[in-house]
Amino acid sequence: MKAAVFPSKIANLGLPPSGRFALFFRSPATFLLPATTPCRKLTRGRRGSESFMSQSSSSSQLFSSLSNSFSTQSESELPQVTLPSPKPKSPPPQLPWLIVGLGNPGKKFEGTRHNVGFEMVDALADAEGISMNTVNFKALFGKGVIGNIPIMLAKPQTFMNASGESVGQIVSFYKIPLKQVLVIYDDLDLPFGKLRLLPKGGHGGHNGMRSIIDRLKGSRDFPRLRIGIGRPPGKMDTANYVLRQFNKQEQEELDYTFQTGLEAIRIMLLEGFNKSATFVNTQKSMQQLS
Repeated sequence: MKAAVFPSKIANLGLPPSGRFALFFRSPATFLLPATTPCRKLTRGRRGSESFMSQSSSSSQLFSSLSNSFSTQSESELPQVTLPSPKPKSPPPQLPWLIVGLGNPGKKFEGTRHNVGFEMVDALADAEGISMNTVNFKALFGKGVIGNIPIMLAKPQTFMNASGESVGQIVSFYKIPLKQVLVIYDDLDLPFGKLRLLPKGGHGGHNGMRSIIDRLKGSRDFPRLRIGIGRPPGKMDTANYVLRQFNKQEQEELDYTFQTGLEAIRIMLLEGFNKSATFVNTQKSMQQLS
């Protein structure tokens, strides 16, 4: 095969001088790359990988640096989040205590032994500022509070032997638990001025207590504070004795007894029956102290 003869125009294409390129013509459309140009290995991918790894390492170092800066901050420098405190639940309403003093109404019976229950309630009303001018449930009636405990004071006006009519109505109307009904009355079997607090018991021959137990459907499970008036001297009739008034010395001793009774009632309401009973039943009367 004869070498092809190129026109002169091809010679003027500005190709590099001979020696740098070798042009062969094995087939009409086949050209060879310059023989003197070495085949260079591809390094772009490696450099890109190295660059990516370098950037990743820098990011890790930056993140580590930021983490260390936060961890070295004191708790006081960190933002504080205050959660709303839950609203305290209001305690359930307290059921009232009923404190009843027994006696006979009218000036004729004021200051007599049979009316020491009335006098004890009067002393409590005066000490706690409770008015007893309301007439309700067949009783002189008053309401007040000792500490946070609501109380009701009552002096039945039905005469002693029918005291249960008044007490029964109050307990039924206000739905008072019997363990919160304190009855205060005179007791012939206790020494004069002596107090005794019991959680329950019988009537002991006392007509006022007998009436109350009957009206409470025979239940005896209510506390009582007994005030000793002693036995009649000699052969004096008991009925006459309980309707006698106190002399000056006896009234002074009763005032001491009433102060002890007031303290006992406060302890019972605020600290519990057992603690009050221990206080009362170990307390000595003024006569025993002298």
